[in-house]
Amino acid sequence: MIDTHAHLNFEKFKDDVGAVLGRAIDKGIKKFIVPSSNLENSKRAVDLARKYPEVYAAIGLHPIHAKEMSINVLQHFYTLLSAPKIVAVGEIGLDYFYLGKSSKYAEYPSKEEQKVVLIEMLKMAQDTRLPLILHCREAYSDLFNIIQNEGIIGPGVIHCFMGDKDIAKKFLDLGFFISFTGNITFGQSLNSIVKYVPTDKILIETDAPYLTPEVYRGKRNEPAYLIEVARKIAEVKKIPLVEVESATDKNAQKLFKI
Repeated sequence: MIDTHAHLNFEKFKDDVGAVLGRAIDKGIKKFIVPSSNLENSKRAVDLARKYPEVYAAIGLHPIHAKEMSINVLQHFYTLLSAPKIVAVGEIGLDYFYLGKSSKYAEYPSKEEQKVVLIEMLKMAQDTRLPLILHCREAYSDLFNIIQNEGIIGPGVIHCFMGDKDIAKKFLDLGFFISFTGNITFGQSLNSIVKYVPTDKILIETDAPYLTPEVYRGKRNEPAYLIEVARKIAEVKKIPLVEVESATDKNAQKLFKI
């Protein structure tokens, strides 16, 4: 299996990345894509890809870090793109979840700030012909409209998908993959979407250290738990687990060229 989204470059893994990878490899995880949220951890992702043969990096500026964008930061991103084993731009996108909430989030980037950064990141991906890893929270219509207005027709993936069938169809029609993570194990609310998305368009991920599958709730999520996502998809689609593993591996290899 391939974990297409694990934040091994984040603080929660700073002391034991090697051990985390070892546990996952023992469970049959062959490759790991490490997406980023800002310039700092993009550099860390690149370093991890250099150090570990099984690790690949994605670089980008997450919407919650939109205020960090500057000409200097953008230039640093372009410089990073010359590093080996960068397979995508991401995670990038829109996140409206905290807008208008408590004073704790008073400095949260506005919709317009997020959109400006997203468009710059989309241009970077187009310039380098790299696929996209898209983050979206309570902003699917705006995200789709921007993707469409920028003339982007894949390749890419909507990670940790939580939208409805209509928005899934729109992105699928543009050539995007849909990725599922541990939150599909929390209940049945996403079953209909899992059932709807064709197997040849599904990717699996942990989004570690977040969204720990139900059976491990309370623990830090890590790539070794990816099997639980695959099991849930197999259960919902009523197909053999090995079919999910084979299809999602093939899909990841096709999208990220790994």
